[in-house]
Amino acid sequence: MTRVAGIDCGTNSIRLLVADVHPDTGELIELDRRMTIVRLGQGVDKTGRLAPEALERTFAACREYAAVIKELGAEKLRFVATSASRDAENRDDFVSGVLDILGVEPEVISGDQEAEFSFTGATAELHGTEKYLVVDIGGGSTEFVVGNKHVEAARSVDIGCVRLTERHVRSDPPAAAEIAAIRADIRAALDLAEQTVPIRAAETLVGLAGSVTTVAAIALGLPEYRSEKIHHSRISYEQVQEIVTSLIGSTHAERAAIPVMHPGRVDVIVSGALVLLEIMERTGAREVVVSEHDILDGIALSVA
Repeated sequence: MTRVAGIDCGTNSIRLLVADVHPDTGELIELDRRMTIVRLGQGVDKTGRLAPEALERTFAACREYAAVIKELGAEKLRFVATSASRDAENRDDFVSGVLDILGVEPEVISGDQEAEFSFTGATAELHGTEKYLVVDIGGGSTEFVVGNKHVEAARSVDIGCVRLTERHVRSDPPAAAEIAAIRADIRAALDLAEQTVPIRAAETLVGLAGSVTTVAAIALGLPEYRSEKIHHSRISYEQVQEIVTSLIGSTHAERAAIPVMHPGRVDVIVSGALVLLEIMERTGAREVVVSEHDILDGIALSVA
């Protein structure tokens, strides 16, 4: 077994996984998994730059993660950065800060690479023969990947819960016109995704990341966030539709009062849940299989 660490730094959150991985079988024994909402992508869609306060929040999380990695004695570390840092003019500030703290350069990967990691992490434990559509709904982008044992087609499109919220939402609760604008953006992005990924051809929809797991936790009626209950749960289209309707009609305070709602997701969950609903409507999926294993697990497996 090789003890490795993987860090996934996205638009909304930064996450760490330290695990023992068998390099031949891909067996992964989790030692520490944690997530911090840092909102690295704050304002990037509008300014094209990473905000100083967003960088500092991210570097603070990196310092915490560096201590965990040292304590657990991980032999190798891979730091992958996704949508926000791909888009930013001042990404060199981000790269040099991470290098100073963790001793490795963040790999600012392409959307296609992101899709590969997400697919590997999400499907490593699934052993069906059917074709999977894996969707990773992030803060700045959403990845669509179709395949079974291997990726057959992938596409990253610029719709994510942070990007859509910053672009369209000004009211509390969101106004009908704002919801319509979000839906229009999502549908246009789905049109783009379908140019290269046969999203309607898959038999099983697998959903990843915080928007999906939060919707699942609400659907399951959990009194607190329980990863083991959420992982591989199956949430019906009707449940997703009901939850989206409820979220759209709720105020910021009402969403914050939901027991499983992370404070950093309160303002963006409406957009994230709408992405999931629109995907289910476009593909005709009657349910979504929710995976807690995603790009982070794919990163760890790639290190080993």
